[in-house]
Amino acid sequence: MSTHTVEKIGGTSMSRSDELVDTLFLGNREGADLYDRVFVVSAYGGITDLLLEAKKTGTPGVYGLFAASDSSLAWSEALDSTFEKMSEIHNRLLEHPADRRTADGFIRERIEGARRCLIDLQRLCSYGHFRLNEHMMTIRELLSGLGETHSAFTTALMLQRRGVNARFVDLTGWRDESEPDLGERIEREFSDIDLKTELPIVTGYAQCREGLMKLYDRGYSEVTFARIAAATAAREAVIHKEFHLSSADPKIVGAKSVRKIGQTNFEVADQLSNLGMEAIHPRAAKILRQSDIALRVANAFEPSDPGTLIDAEPGGDARVEMVTGLDVLGLEVFEQDMVGVKGYDATILKALTRHAVRIVSKHSNANTITHYVDASLKAARRVEHEIAEAYPSARVHTQSVALVSAVGRNLKGVPVCLDGLNALGEAGITPIALHQGGRSVDVQFIVERKHKQATICALHKALVESSAETGHAVSIDTRESLMKTAA
Repeated sequence: MSTHTVEKIGGTSMSRSDELVDTLFLGNREGADLYDRVFVVSAYGGITDLLLEAKKTGTPGVYGLFAASDSSLAWSEALDSTFEKMSEIHNRLLEHPADRRTADGFIRERIEGARRCLIDLQRLCSYGHFRLNEHMMTIRELLSGLGETHSAFTTALMLQRRGVNARFVDLTGWRDESEPDLGERIEREFSDIDLKTELPIVTGYAQCREGLMKLYDRGYSEVTFARIAAATAAREAVIHKEFHLSSADPKIVGAKSVRKIGQTNFEVADQLSNLGMEAIHPRAAKILRQSDIALRVANAFEPSDPGTLIDAEPGGDARVEMVTGLDVLGLEVFEQDMVGVKGYDATILKALTRHAVRIVSKHSNANTITHYVDASLKAARRVEHEIAEAYPSARVHTQSVALVSAVGRNLKGVPVCLDGLNALGEAGITPIALHQGGRSVDVQFIVERKHKQATICALHKALVESSAETGHAVSIDTRESLMKTAA
């Protein structure tokens, strides 16, 4: 049976990796205890935004600027700025001058190699026979890999200086003319690694035939992490975040009120992903679940705390584990003649799919079908128009609402609806709709968007704080948000 773990560190935590050397990486470990671990690292915080585009605002980075112009060199200036930011980061993290020079030379060689590729491609596509848009996904992959290469190489240098036999493992396929699939790439790079005597520091991006950016966009590092765990038959997979996986966002309910979950299952993790609060990418969760590898979500800055264990086990204590919310649009289609007639649902789903609108939840009765979707109002209007053309007598209406969900791996016997409605009534909030499925893993309260935070507070107080099973109080670093709540 394997004894090693595969552990991933996110970008925000990586930016503070100097703080992790004496805790997460080394701690009280000596000799052989330093090993039997694999670390998969994301790019330092903000670097992928500079290389691609800002995740929250969409401000173009190198990739966006290159895609927007056939001749401008604004992208090249952005690449220079990215190098300067990278250099600033590793010069802050690395104490020894020789390590700083090594990191500078390494990342400059990568940056200049990428620049030459982009210039050559720009020149080639100035001829009519070549189309730039046919190569943009390859460029996105090339640029994205620079961020993880930088963080992995720097971290390996930092640990080597502390006497650790750290090994930089580059999955980005730099100057590799072969085109292996992801499994082959991982097998090739890990074939000669001795986990008992080496500490692999692995890039979160992996170049492969299937194209990780094309399939998962910026969720690729967690898929790489899960595939490495599966390929090496890890004892456990661990994700280190700057917060604990807890019962709500402390910015909403208060840091003293939240509870660490402690243990849950992959079904709850999927529900959280659906609400925009990924504990782990759904595809990565599937890989771990199918490989029978448990996932632990831990606080990178509290290494002695076991965090929250996520496994495939059903059931568990009957309780609400988390309350969270998401702003959505309620797309309602009412047609008096719908009752008993087939085809309405299929037509609506085709329209939603055609306009790439993500469905969060759905409700229907005899003559009304309502989809709660995570989409822009502009996209929803296009769907409205298409449905109205298909069913001229139908009333199609879109409303801005919030979906607040009480989630737990076992809600059987827990009066979530009754207690939740009583709590909302006391708070003066009247829900628009209430949904509970047969799986007993979540109950959804649809409310006016302006009531989202008040609803989360009221439900958390009634269903989590007042519960006999309150879990463990969690220490929160108030500088960082506990959850990735949707705006």
